[in-house]
Order: sequence, then C-alpha cells, then structure tokens
Amino acid sequence: MKLSKILSIATILAIALNANASERITLKAAKSTSSYYQMAVQIGEDVSKASNKDLSVTIEESQGSVQNVKEVRKRKGNYVFTTPPALIRLAKNKKAMFKNDNPKDYSKIRSLFPIPYLTMHMVVRADSGIKTYADLKGKSLLIGKGSFGAKEAKKYIDLFGLKNDVKLINAELSGAVTALKNGQIDGFATSGSYPAPNVIEASASDKIRLLSMSDEQIAKTKRDKIIIPAGTYTGVDYDVATTTLPVGVYTTTDMSEETAYKLTKAFWESKPQLEKQNIWWKAITFKNLNMFKTKLHKGALKYYMEVNAHVPQSLK
Repeated sequence: MKLSKILSIATILAIALNANASERITLKAAKSTSSYYQMAVQIGEDVSKASNKDLSVTIEESQGSVQNVKEVRKRKGNYVFTTPPALIRLAKNKKAMFKNDNPKDYSKIRSLFPIPYLTMHMVVRADSGIKTYADLKGKSLLIGKGSFGAKEAKKYIDLFGLKNDVKLINAELSGAVTALKNGQIDGFATSGSYPAPNVIEASASDKIRLLSMSDEQIAKTKRDKIIIPAGTYTGVDYDVATTTLPVGVYTTTDMSEETAYKLTKAFWESKPQLEKQNIWWKAITFKNLNMFKTKLHKGALKYYMEVNAHVPQSLK
C-alpha cells in the first residue's frame, strides 16, 4: 500500500476519533450520602445526554464545600465544583478557613449556574420530647463532621443560648439514621435541599419531628428563611420554618469559553428532565442568577445572553 494512501486512512481515523471524543469534565460535589452528590450525578448524566455526549462528566465525592473551593489552587483544566457563594467571598478575602491561603489563587473562579439551595434540617425522634430548640437542653445531637451543616448546627446552638447544654456529636452523618433509630442519639442536624435523602430514610424507619425556627431565631442566624411544606416527610404534617443558603456551580478561567457555553446550555436544556427526577429542581430559574457574587464565565454569559436571561451587571 502506498504511503500516501496509508496517511489518508490515518487522517480519516484521526478525524473520526476526534469527532467521537467527549470533552472531559470533573465535578466535585459532596459526600456520597448527601443530596448534593445525588444532584451531581443527575447533572452529569443529563448534561451528557443534552450535549449529545460531547461532554463527559466524572463525579468526585468531597468532604464538603470548603474542600471544593480549596482545590481550585491545584486543579487545572475542566474542574467544576459546588459551593455557597459565601465561601468564595471568604476565600477571596483571606478570611476564616482561608486565612492562610493566597487570595490570588481564587481569582480565577467563575460562576456557571445555580442549583437547589442548602436547607437546614434539625431532626429529632418523635418520642424524645423535643418540640423546640429550647427542648434540646440536656439532649444529644449528631451534627456531622466538618460539613456546612455541622458548622451551622453548632452556630445555632450557641446563638439560641444552648451552648454547653447540648451534647454535640461530631461523627459522620452516614450513621445518623441508624443511631437515631437505635436510640443512641436524640437527634441529628443535616443540610441539603429538601427532600433530603437521609431525612426521608429517617422518617420512613421511625417517627420523627423537624424543629421549626421562629422569625427571631432566623434573624439571628443571618440566613434566609425557607418553609419546608407539610407532608414533605412521612409523619411531619406541619410546615417547618428553617434557614437556607444559596449554592452554585462554579469553574475557573482554565475552562475554555466553548466548553463553559456547552456545559451551561446542556444544564438548562436538561432541567425539565431533572425536574422529573426530583421536585427540588423546579425551584431553580434564571432569577436565581442574582445569588451569584462572582462573575460568570464568558462561555456561560454567552449562553445567558442568547436566551435573553436577565444577568446582573456585576456578573458580566
């Protein structure tokens, strides 16, 4: 066979392989037992379908949003992650858990799209006698380990005048439902979009209560108020007032404009399918772009401009 013919065949094969190649994206989410890991899996699967498999999303388990943000310092390429906007603000201002980091390392972070917000759940056994936060005095509460929910729960206990009066257990949330059912703990705190899988599991295996906050308590937390409707969980036949925190999906300027455009477009085009999988996706609309405090990636902005979404000037 002539060399020119061999080269022609090789060229055709190279073009074919390139045409079938998927752009690889890594999405760092949350612990595998959390609702945010479940969301990440749904995003990965549906984005791949919506992009005609142009995008291939690998989901990575994480210990929490702080780890997701910190990994920006060493990750290259198509690194995508979930986190509340507040943590990025802390990172860029060298505060709290980022006080020893170089804020310049976080300057390349860019916004993509919002996802269902973090919602605090304070779950207690129905037979524990606990009906309000004040009733937690002298009780045991598993709050998780190193997660946003753990930090929030501890903060609320302190804010509501219960410091040193509640036994806080820093253990993995994966064992919370079993510990509650076996009477080893009186309750547990968890954060995630409702309906949260571990709370669904707890309500299905035992009678539980969810604690509501008063408007005064919510004001002290400096978080937004959200109502978990009655009937969301088995046996919880009343509305629950609690707190919520926005969450978004981010990447960095290492991602190309074309890839960010494809990813953002695929997400929004797959949202009807996501809504069929979980009701929590219905709460996400273009209006939620207002929660971002970090500029949009140029590729994401291109998509929002195409569909005439209202984008705050601060994000452009």
